[in-house]
Amino acid sequence: MAWQNVSFLTDAASAEPVCDALLELGALSASIEDADAGTPDEQPQFGEPGSVTTPGWAHSRVVALFEPDADVAAMLADAAAQAGLEAVPAFTVEPVEEQNWVQLTQAQFDPIRVSGRLWIVPSWHESPDPAAINLVLDPGMAFGTGSHPTTRLCLEWLERTITGGESLLDYGCGSGILAIAAAKLGAAAVAGVDIDPQAVDAANANAASNDVAARFADSAETLAGEYDVVVANILSNPLRVLAPAICAHVRAGGRLALSGILREQAEEIIAVYAPWIPLQVADMREDWVCLAGVKP
Repeated sequence: MAWQNVSFLTDAASAEPVCDALLELGALSASIEDADAGTPDEQPQFGEPGSVTTPGWAHSRVVALFEPDADVAAMLADAAAQAGLEAVPAFTVEPVEEQNWVQLTQAQFDPIRVSGRLWIVPSWHESPDPAAINLVLDPGMAFGTGSHPTTRLCLEWLERTITGGESLLDYGCGSGILAIAAAKLGAAAVAGVDIDPQAVDAANANAASNDVAARFADSAETLAGEYDVVVANILSNPLRVLAPAICAHVRAGGRLALSGILREQAEEIIAVYAPWIPLQVADMREDWVCLAGVKP
């Protein structure tokens, strides 16, 4: 028998309570989507702290997965009552057949060519170019698989910048991809910090998978020292707040690169960092920019 995939429309205020109720009643999963996605009324929400004052979508679609023998109508009626809805929303049910979900998920992630000599290769793939610098990296709990424009911008900047023997700090390391790439490009000592313990664990595991000696730690720990290169691929709000701390770890004559910055945010970030390091746009892709500069 096939699982039952159920979807229905609701408003922003009701979407989360209905999802919670469905999960309590036995739904295998429940998620909220923008019902206007793909139309001119689509409302992107990047999720940056402080940037979304009214989270959720006025036109929301709830999608829930149920066991094959679940009484969907009864569960939706109970969930609607718990969420305070006046009526059970109209819903559709589609069958979801049994599949090899691991294989299906892996099929979505192919090797990524960053440049002529740098590739990102999931562990289940053979490298398209064994002679290239191959970063073995699987999608996981931490940000940074090479597919996002900001990660690509930073990788390309590192490839242009690392000449060999540098020390490097990856501030907000996520998966550790930037520090690992720097080590494979020739950096002599690499380190990274992140606010998320799961990211630190993922970065250490990825470094081991790539035979890279790197030191990743929780950002709550004391971080001392200056580095030849510092890179921070996070978001504009944290970059503003962390400017003094990030710049303090760049040695005189050292280089800093920042990304996770939308094109319209670039001038403001440049102004924030001006007291310490003059920055300029090093590169851009889609709506994202990479800023870089040398510390006087």
